[in-house]
Amino acid sequence: MSIAATTATRAEVTLDTDTVDTIAILEAQAETHARPARAKLTWTQEDQGEWIANYGGYFGGSIDKRDGRYVASDTFGLVVGDFASLEQAQAELADQLHVMLPSVIRPVE
Repeated sequence: MSIAATTATRAEVTLDTDTVDTIAILEAQAETHARPARAKLTWTQEDQGEWIANYGGYFGGSIDKRDGRYVASDTFGLVVGDFASLEQAQAELADQLHVMLPSVIRPVE
């Protein structure tokens, strides 16, 4: 089996089945590796009603309990949101940090 492909310059390339299979495998591996792992995230309860995030060895933000709600703030002190539970606040801040600080990404331990 062979597959013919054309490009915008109208050059035609014929590939054999083994080459097509190899390309498919390499593309699948590239997509898997393109998705970065999240940095290690740890939480420390600094004070009553205050939790500090350590994201990949860096200050990731904090969560403060105010009037029975949990307010998450990011690395820069900007409010990420107001949540009903500590777990929701931690999950939302973790998602925000993963997008906001891509250069800090390290394997999860």
